[in-house]
Amino acid sequence: MNAARWIVAGVTLAAVGAAAVYAQYRQTEQPDFAVVSADEDFELRDYPALVVAEVSHSGSRERASGASFRRLAAYIFAQDRPAGGESIAMTSPVLQDETRPGEWRMRFVMPSKYTLETLPPAPSDITLTQMPARRMAAVRFSGNGSGRDLALMEARLRDWITTRGMMPAGEAEFAFYDAPMVPGPLRRNEVLIPVAAP
Repeated sequence: MNAARWIVAGVTLAAVGAAAVYAQYRQTEQPDFAVVSADEDFELRDYPALVVAEVSHSGSRERASGASFRRLAAYIFAQDRPAGGESIAMTSPVLQDETRPGEWRMRFVMPSKYTLETLPPAPSDITLTQMPARRMAAVRFSGNGSGRDLALMEARLRDWITTRGMMPAGEAEFAFYDAPMVPGPLRRNEVLIPVAAP
């Protein structure tokens, strides 16, 4: 009888978690992209130009991630702007890449209603910029997005790119779609690599 209760509790918890993730995806704006081709967990995508807020921190990826997330969250939620400042809606995914050894950049994609001209001014350590339109190869996976998982999925994506005769046009970027409280099996993570257009 005890085992049956645990099974029911586990199934219920999984259902609640899945519902929360589904609700999050429906309510959180994500960048539009066109799928050029798909192959199981891999996709080739065309992204439009995206307006982002970005900040960099040095150290381990995990430490830099926490510091960068807090800094960008303070900007979008108007915590470091005068009282009554406009709050900006959170979007997903959060993007992260290593710009040089030990230097990690994090980007929040701004909601599509904003341009560089209409965004609230940012503090000096945060850069508002527009990323150009790009063609990206992507692989999607679940889990907590550990360094080991990211390295493994990057290697798989590079193999996929090579076997399809494409050329990488930049370094890998990591995309994280979920809040930390979402269980690992329900999380959506991606590794993305820009590729040269044909």
